[in-house]
Formats: sequence, structure tokens, C-alpha cells
Amino acid sequence: MITRHNLADQLREYQIRNKHDWASSSFFTSTSNFTSRVDIVIFVIWELVILAFLVLSGVSLYFRHVRLAFILLCVTLFLLLCMKVSKQIRLARKKKRRMLLPLSM
Repeated sequence: MITRHNLADQLREYQIRNKHDWASSSFFTSTSNFTSRVDIVIFVIWELVILAFLVLSGVSLYFRHVRLAFILLCVTLFLLLCMKVSKQIRLARKKKRRMLLPLSM
């Protein structure tokens, strides 16, 4: 007999089986909550841009351009904050969309 509890168990097992266990490809995030390759590509691009700004900030400090280094560091922190916020928004949107699906899906 199919009950709601059995359907919930089957759904949980299906999600565990089909979960992509990506290697932790993210340098700035503590966990890898990526669900698709698109997410990985987006966050790798974010991280490359942030790392580029950090390197440029270090190079400008080497050439004694303190104001430019400070500005680049501020831009880097702002991009890091944007990356964190966009990740939270994307995860919340996916969670909300997942809750709208019927349990039998």
C-alpha cells in the first residue's frame, strides 16, 4: 500500500541517489551547495574576478599606489558580498520552487 510516508521515503532516496557530489570547487565558500554545472561555472567566474582584483590590489601596493589598492580591495569585498547574497537568493529560490512540486514528483 502506498502511503504518504512511503512516498516521502522514496523521494528522499531518489534525491540522495541523484545528488551531484561535486568536489569543493569553491575557494570562498565553506560548503559546496551546487546543484548544476551552471552554478559551478557562475561561481568559478565570480571567484576568478575576485582573485583578479586581489592580485591587482597587491600589484598596485607593490608600485606604491595605496589609493588604487584600497579602491580595488573595496571593490573586491563588494563583489564577495554580492556573490554571497546571490548564492543565498538562488538557493532560496530553488528551495521555494522545490516546495511547490507535488510530493509524488
